[in-house]
Amino acid sequence: MTEVGLNYGQALYALAKDEGLSEEILAQLKVLQQSFSQEPDFLRLLSAPDLGKQERCQILEDCLRDKVHPYVLNFLKILTEKGCVKAFDSCLKVYIAQYNQDNGILPVLAVTAVALTADQQKRLQEKLQQVTKKTVQLQNRVEPGCLGGVRLDFDGKRVDGTVKNRLEALRSQLNNTVL
Repeated sequence: MTEVGLNYGQALYALAKDEGLSEEILAQLKVLQQSFSQEPDFLRLLSAPDLGKQERCQILEDCLRDKVHPYVLNFLKILTEKGCVKAFDSCLKVYIAQYNQDNGILPVLAVTAVALTADQQKRLQEKLQQVTKKTVQLQNRVEPGCLGGVRLDFDGKRVDGTVKNRLEALRSQLNNTVL
């Protein structure tokens, strides 16, 4: 996370929370992020040095007026005016982290060799919710290299129960065994 992302992301979240709009604004920011990733030239346009700040802000106004909440539009204008619009993703990460913390949401990435079935995902999610006492947002990523088992990444922690990890631990133990 950048300092810009931290400052602006927290400021937008604080405003949205105070106004009771945190969920609505989060949804709009996610849609914008998806749009920006599909059209990266738009962000480049908003940071083009050959366009004046007023012109860049007018582009935002023309494209987004009546499509996003005025707070979101003004937020983008501020980022554009400050030359920080490329920090949008960082701002969104901070916003999401604050939102999740305030709403007891824990994003968890489950890495497995094969995709988890819907039933397996549901059972894992329920078990994690019991243990953490939080609402778990479970995402499954397939990495055939882990061979089997599951690795959980959440809250800056990693719980690795994969076959690959167990084999590496066994290899290390054998290498350190004196005969």
